[in-house]
Amino acid sequence: MTTTDALVPPAGWSSRPLRELCASIQTGRGLRAEDRGRTRAEGGGTPLVQPRDLRGQRIVTEGAADVPAIPWERARTLAKYELAEGDVLLTRTGTMGRCALVTGEHAGWLFHPNLVRLRLPEGRPVSAAYLVAYLSATAAQEWIRARAAGAVIPSLSIRTLGELPVLVPPAPEQAAIGATLAALDDKIQAHLEIARATGAYRSALADALMRGVLSDEA
Repeated sequence: MTTTDALVPPAGWSSRPLRELCASIQTGRGLRAEDRGRTRAEGGGTPLVQPRDLRGQRIVTEGAADVPAIPWERARTLAKYELAEGDVLLTRTGTMGRCALVTGEHAGWLFHPNLVRLRLPEGRPVSAAYLVAYLSATAAQEWIRARAAGAVIPSLSIRTLGELPVLVPPAPEQAAIGATLAALDDKIQAHLEIARATGAYRSALADALMRGVLSDEA
């Protein structure tokens, strides 16, 4: 069993194409020359989520100086590309299949054209947490990679992505699966943040020691 094509729904589950589960499947708007050059640190713009920010099923950005921002005048014309809490982002080119749940922290941000936004409808048949869990599982990842087009830079069309078969369990099982894996994702992010902070401290300490600012006994 290497792809979702080979999966048989357990009793009480169903299999539906991704397009039937989403209110919309939308790629980010292409960037113009005037959209580039501004960062979140400078203010005066709407932040942009990039493919590199999707890590461990979450959106993880670096410092404000490393987050691109679209000028407000231009961003006002891109309202249909704004993120909302409960959206799901997925990379569609390059490193295929990374996904992330959009939380309130990034609501109102825009997203890069190499990302796809999955927006679920009212009365959604699947929860956002379950969908992220499903998309990050091995079978879905193999399906995505197998259908990525292009030898140099793999990419996946919206039409093809919409055909991805999704196993849909009853709501109670969805909630249990989504909550269990989301809790583990939160632990992963906490450990990654500890590692990042420790790495930054190590670099600063090494610089101080090499300049003689601190002795090796400090």
